Amino acid sequence: MTDLVFRSAQAADLPAIIALLSDDVLGQQREDPSSPPNPLYIEAFQAILADPNQLQVVATLHEEVIGTLQLTFIPGLARKGAWRGQIEGVRVSAAHRGSGVGQQMFDWAIVQCKAKGCDLVQLTTDKERPDAHRFYEKLGFIGSHIGYKLTL
Repeated sequence: MTDLVFRSAQAADLPAIIALLSDDVLGQQREDPSSPPNPLYIEAFQAILADPNQLQVVATLHEEVIGTLQLTFIPGLARKGAWRGQIEGVRVSAAHRGSGVGQQMFDWAIVQCKAKGCDLVQLTTDKERPDAHRFYEKLGFIGSHIGYKLTL
């Protein structure tokens, strides 16, 4: 898909991003796709924009938002002061899944991580997403760690 464009998300993209995040079984349980957007989304989006180590990215096709991800650059002391790229909130519209959009999104994000000097790229994925697990493994990611979360 050669017409795909990656860019930083803009405020006008927020409803499309929320719709993408809501468009699966897990997202339906935890997201709020109502209009206008829940103020919590607006606050979070503004915080992302204000942080130079955060990127909320959209993938567009003919100016339509068809994918999104959040890319976070994390400085750390571990691994001799290594930077990490954290990829989260990855979604591709249902109409474009399986078309190579996800692969292109990850290729783009990994290039950004390399440009930032990251030594590794990491992500978390819900145990209930076996298709995503296969996709990440196909991209070369290794399920090397166990992650834990505490909902507050």
